[in-house]
Formats: sequence, C-alpha cells, structure tokens
Amino acid sequence: MTTKPKLSLPGRLSRWACALPLALFGLTAHAQTAAPTSASLNATSGPFSISSTSVSSFSARGFGGGTIYYPSASGRYGVIAISPGYTARQSSIAWLGRRLASHGFVVITIDTNSTLDQPPSRATQLMAALDHVVNRASSTVRSRVDSTRQAVAGHSMGGGGSLIAARDNPSLRAVYPMTPWSVSKDYSRVRVPTMIIGADNDSVASVVTHARPFYSSLASSLPKAYGELNNASHFAPNTTNTPIGRYAVTWMKRFVDGDTRYSPFLCGAPHEQYATRSVFARYQQNCPY
Repeated sequence: MTTKPKLSLPGRLSRWACALPLALFGLTAHAQTAAPTSASLNATSGPFSISSTSVSSFSARGFGGGTIYYPSASGRYGVIAISPGYTARQSSIAWLGRRLASHGFVVITIDTNSTLDQPPSRATQLMAALDHVVNRASSTVRSRVDSTRQAVAGHSMGGGGSLIAARDNPSLRAVYPMTPWSVSKDYSRVRVPTMIIGADNDSVASVVTHARPFYSSLASSLPKAYGELNNASHFAPNTTNTPIGRYAVTWMKRFVDGDTRYSPFLCGAPHEQYATRSVFARYQQNCPY
C-alpha cells in the first residue's frame, strides 16, 4: 500500500487558496442553481426571484428602449438581449425575458427604433442594448453583469436580426432565433452556438424558405440545433410556450454559462423523452455538446 505524504500547513493553505477561486468561478458560471430537471425547465419560472427596471427611449442609445429583468440576488450573470418581431413591441417577448432572468441571467427585452425596422437594423440594436446593460445601466444592474458572457435572441425579424448579430459578433456565447425571418439565407459565417425554433404552420416566415435553410447553412462544426414546433404558427413565441421556454433556458445555460449539467436536456435521455412528435414536427442537432 502506498501512503501519500501529508501536506504541511502552508502546503494545505496553498492548495485551498488555489481551489477557492475555482470554486467561486463555478458558482458564478452556474449562477448558483440546483441541477436542472424536466420539471424545473418546464416551469414558467426558475429558482431566482427577479426585479426589473425600464430603459426609456430617451436614455437608450441605438435602440428604442426596453426593460431589464435581473435576479434580485447579487452575483455575476450572463447578459441576453431579445428583439421582438416586425410591428411588435417588447411586450410580445416579455414572458421570455422574465423566464430567462429567473434562471440566472440579466435580460433586456427591447423596443426597436421603429416597429418596421428590418433584420440588419435589429441586429445593430441588439448589440446596442447589450452595450447599454454592460456600460450604462444602473449600478444595481451593472453589479450583476458578467460582460464576458453575452447572447442574443429574437422573434421573426428579430430572430433574423439575432442571426445577423451572431454572424457579425463571434464573441457572443449563444443565439436563439424564434420563427426567424430574413432576406439573407446564408449564415455559414456564424461561429456562435445557435438553436433555431421554427413552426410547421408558419405562414409568415415559412420554414421552407426561412428557418430550415438558415439552419442548413450553419457550419457542421458549430454546436447547433433546430426544433420545428408541431402545429404551431409564426406567433408561437408571443405567448408563454413550454418548449420555447424550456429550450431557451437550456441553450443559454449550456452555452452562456458553460453549464454541462444541461447537456442531457439537449442531447440525452431527458431531451429524447420530451422532444416527441407531438412537441416537435422535426428536430435536428449535431450532438454531443
């Protein structure tokens, strides 16, 4: 039997000193949450109590204002900006902002400069909103921000805008376009982990000419997934939706926080058990991740 030599007190203190920053990093990266379950991901809110603050159109630079949702508990959290679709306002995607924040993110849902803004403009506004949260929001919000972990999402033209933002800003950690619409069909330059949500009955942004080709254009080496909602319309993201909320939280936790506890809910048995044909008419991914 081999006996390991005991460390001296200075040696033990040195080891603890090295381990402590790693432990603290782990708490930050995982936003101090319990291990996920299907029930927790399907719930309409997560484990964090949240607060919110408004951003007026007068104080916003480069976007039309919005609402910031954030965990009430102190800590450092990833930042997500979400854009609504054509003619819509932030109220149409507020439910998702609140839901993501309750799982340990600082989230800004935005109004665009004009409700008629096209995807390239929405991409620029999403990035402006992230910059606002990181650099010009209240000290209460900024004290909760980890500026190294940023992501974008959006509905319809906002979804197209989120893809363009990801294409042009490879430092983003994740992108989550929902029933996206865009004239541009080629996203082969995207280097940001991407999950696209389509809807099989979408008559505004048909999956045949939008969501599916967007997904197919993404590089095979990129972590990516495509979920096409069964019996759903273009406007599915505008009201509380269990699969949209579940996979938004899971994708952001996995890639913004780097929390591999969520991987089975994208690639393992919990995903397979949930993602039946009654939920998704089509589901594609390039697991493992």
